[in-house]
Amino acid sequence: MISTHPIKTLRIPAFRNLICGRFFLVLAFRMLATLLGWWVYQLTKDPFAIGLIGLSEVIPAVSSALYAGHVIDNSEKKRLLLICNYAYVVLIGSLAALAYFESELHMYTNRQLTWFIYGTIFLTGICRAFIGPLVPTMIPKIVGSARLPAAITINQATFLTASVSGHALGGFLIHWFGIPGTLMIIVSIMSFASVFFWFIPRHPSENLGLQTKIMESMKEGLRYIYKTKEILGALLLDMFAVLFGGAVAMIPVFASDILMVGSQGFGLLNAASDIGAMMVIITLSIVPLRKNQGKILLFAVGGFGLCIIGFGLSKLYWLSFILLMMSGILDGISVVIRGTIVQLKTPEKIRGRVLSVNSIFIMSSNELGQFESGVAAKLLGVVRSVIFGGSMTLLIALAVGKNFPSLRRMKY
Repeated sequence: MISTHPIKTLRIPAFRNLICGRFFLVLAFRMLATLLGWWVYQLTKDPFAIGLIGLSEVIPAVSSALYAGHVIDNSEKKRLLLICNYAYVVLIGSLAALAYFESELHMYTNRQLTWFIYGTIFLTGICRAFIGPLVPTMIPKIVGSARLPAAITINQATFLTASVSGHALGGFLIHWFGIPGTLMIIVSIMSFASVFFWFIPRHPSENLGLQTKIMESMKEGLRYIYKTKEILGALLLDMFAVLFGGAVAMIPVFASDILMVGSQGFGLLNAASDIGAMMVIITLSIVPLRKNQGKILLFAVGGFGLCIIGFGLSKLYWLSFILLMMSGILDGISVVIRGTIVQLKTPEKIRGRVLSVNSIFIMSSNELGQFESGVAAKLLGVVRSVIFGGSMTLLIALAVGKNFPSLRRMKY
């Protein structure tokens, strides 16, 4: 009998190399995100300019996602992964060169340098459309269906650990080595990630020899999601729970003006949900969920909404911290279950297209969630906007549970 324990899944060499490569790649991405915000603000002294960084990446990423799914499903995936990896190395290398010679480029204004950064990040957004779904599409074939839930748990734990570590490490490296030195470290880490990918076996497409028109291929992925209610329900939960339940954007206001805890308290509040998510994902790596995953998913999303409502109402720092940490725990549970459901219900031949649509939902909900939080805060006030968001998340969990009974009954 195949062992499905998450830790034992790491004994598969190809999976271990894939996960190690992804860890260093995500670590570099998060360090880069931290650095770009700092660098652009130093050039412009304009907070709005920081927001344009995310916009310059998400527009090409979302626009290219459906085509990326078609390419992923019809390509040898190891080769495509390495191409995307090295494209990132070249693009971020160009930013490192810009940073090193910035003081000598007197003929260019700070505004022009900023637009060069935006243009480079626009190109990385295209790479992101491909590399985001690529690793998840490779996991099922490497580990097999019996080990898939365990592998997805490890994949999510790897992503979250690298993400949190990258954000923290990026700030320290900027202080120690400056912007040029940090960019060179990021390029080195991205290059190091590719070493692990070279040791993965070739991953040929299931669709080799099939002639499919690009538009028809993309429509096939969308049709499959629409008719597979478990996937559609999971994606709707993902998008709208993050869209309305993202209290993170308002944490600076709560820390400064409501809880009165200053920058130190802000740092801890900002980390609270990540701490909770890491705790639960590590726990699920040791003690995986065995039954009633569909019901647990709906309860987790509903509970997440209640935690956000509680955070909006709280006037006590310790209570706000606990509620945010609990929201991270519940979000971590839902992330693992949603990811597993999407993988288990998707055939190999269209996995790239389905996961590309999934990436559109994730990227749209994150970026639009920040925008929604800002608009709601302006119209309703900060506290009422957070309570509204949590209430909408709770209602969405109830609506999806009622209208998608196959998702509610889902077990694996």
